Amino acid sequence: MTNNHPLDTRCGFVALVGAPNAGKSTLLNALVGTKVSIVTHKAQTTRAQVRGVVTLEKNQIIFVDTPGIFLPKRRLDRAMVQSAWNGVGDADMVALIIDAKRGIVDEVERLLDGLKDYNQRKVLVLNKIDQIDHEKLLELSKTLNEKVDFDQTFMVSALKGHGVKDFVNFCGEQMPVDHWHFPEDHLTDLTMALTAAEVTREKLFLRIHEEIPYGATVETESFKTQKDGSIRIQQIIYVARDGHKKIILGKNGQAIKAIGAESRKELMEMFDVKIHLFLFIKVREKWGDDPSRYREMGLEFPK
Repeated sequence: MTNNHPLDTRCGFVALVGAPNAGKSTLLNALVGTKVSIVTHKAQTTRAQVRGVVTLEKNQIIFVDTPGIFLPKRRLDRAMVQSAWNGVGDADMVALIIDAKRGIVDEVERLLDGLKDYNQRKVLVLNKIDQIDHEKLLELSKTLNEKVDFDQTFMVSALKGHGVKDFVNFCGEQMPVDHWHFPEDHLTDLTMALTAAEVTREKLFLRIHEEIPYGATVETESFKTQKDGSIRIQQIIYVARDGHKKIILGKNGQAIKAIGAESRKELMEMFDVKIHLFLFIKVREKWGDDPSRYREMGLEFPK
């Protein structure tokens, strides 16, 4: 028997794009209602696309948090920027996230120029509105809308949750008629192993204040549920130099112990089980030129 009833569900992808530190990851977490993307005060924290799933009644939106778009200098930079533009090309709608306080910096100008090459519907999201004067905010909105033909402008504070609901409701209404891509209770496409690696990388970024985190990556080598229900996780932190290894270890191993403790605490809260976390550091001088490391991060290896 054929079902002649018209499909009454909507589902689609919204790419969140912006300059580094525009607040994309914070916004994604606010949209989903839980932490699915790591957040630090450092720019370029997000390296690959992270998808957060929001299901509202009959509408499902897959928000894609992309790496910040900037002028790339290294191979890893190029891979991250390419991943961001790939996210734009694959999306049904593009949301340009602007740090309202910083305004139209050079990186934003490049983004505005780049978006002109894409035909997807575009919306403007002015973030961190609590940090800017109202008159300046309206002026910024006017200037940006003159540069790109945005369908709608939203003024939000991702950190405080202001304006987030209006934005997500609008996105749901604009998605194409389609079957849902994920179950209703699904919040992200990240595996638990990859989520664990991202959490540890966040703690590494927050704990180590030198430039080391940009030359480091975290991989979950093993992720096993044990007989008692607890999870045993073994992770490797790859660094580019032996000196970096010493700094991450810290005096008497104190730094890596703190990173492990903070990561373990958050993972226990996320997974709601006891976590046994073991961290190891390996020096791989040219890991940034190793295609397998890029695959682990969900990035294409640029030639």
